[in-house]
Amino acid sequence: MSAFLSRLKASIVRSGSPLCVGLDPDPAKIPAHYGRGPEAARRFLEEIIIALWPKVAAFKPNTAFFEAYGSGGWLVLERLRIACPPEVIWLVDAKRGDIEHTNEAYARAIFDGLGADAVTVQPYLGMAALEPFWRHADKGVFVLCATSNASASLVQDIDLGQRKLYQEIAHQVKAANLNGNMGLVVGTTKPEALDSILNIAPELPLLLPGSGAQGGSFDVMQKVKNANGVALINVSRSVLYASSGEDCIDAAKREVEKLNRQMS
Repeated sequence: MSAFLSRLKASIVRSGSPLCVGLDPDPAKIPAHYGRGPEAARRFLEEIIIALWPKVAAFKPNTAFFEAYGSGGWLVLERLRIACPPEVIWLVDAKRGDIEHTNEAYARAIFDGLGADAVTVQPYLGMAALEPFWRHADKGVFVLCATSNASASLVQDIDLGQRKLYQEIAHQVKAANLNGNMGLVVGTTKPEALDSILNIAPELPLLLPGSGAQGGSFDVMQKVKNANGVALINVSRSVLYASSGEDCIDAAKREVEKLNRQMS
């Protein structure tokens, strides 16, 4: 078992939960009493991390929301990494993917600069181009496969003859998983795709977005358990913005507790 997969499993056992909480600081939704700007995002998300980490397996900061704040947002992302306990998986949702030389720089920025335990990447330039990421054997690399957004099926379900495009991606990631640290992103809104992927590569860890605000079901975790698989199930807005008032942190804790009971 790879060092990353071992850490991932340990975090799920520690927290008693497969939950991964997305950190998406939307200025329009951060409770008003925190103020505005990157410092408001930092204070809000630090309180979220401190309150929730004992009961979740991972946090997933989405770089786009931090980049939107400019250079101050990137500094917030660095400071939040310091606030996150090392027992928790810090999964940077960057969806990077370019030629190999450029990916070398992306990997340094994310793994060294941001201290990420794992990252999301896109496969359009091929598996060889992703080597700068998966070469870091102690880091997780989650490849976009069957994503939760509705329009994705127009591309990901393209029939290649013997299989669909998302199935081909699953096969290629399975073959490239030489260090045992690669995984797949599969939306909970795509239960048929999840069934297929669990059949193709049950050994690959999964990141399952789409539950909560996007309407996907948490019942998919039972499918993963039945396949003896490992997965993080992501929730973002439904937890972060469970309340817009001064009880927002308590409301987020209650939402996490409710979701954990639902999946137990």
